Amino acid sequence: MEQKHRSVIWVARQISCERTNVYNIFARADINTSLLRQLSIILEYDFFKDLSKDTFKK
Repeated sequence: MEQKHRSVIWVARQISCERTNVYNIFARADINTSLLRQLSIILEYDFFKDLSKDTFKK
C-alpha cells in the first residue's frame, strides 16, 4: 500500500467494506484466496507469487 501511496480508507472503498475491517484483515493469520485475489488486483501486486516463493523455498 505504501509503495502505491494507497490508504486504508482507499482499500476499504475498493473492496466495499469499512476501514476497521481492513485493519482486521491485516491482523489475520489467514486470508481466503478470493479476498487475497481482490487485494492483489486493486494493489497491482501478486501476493500469490510471494506466497508460492515462501511455500516452495529450496
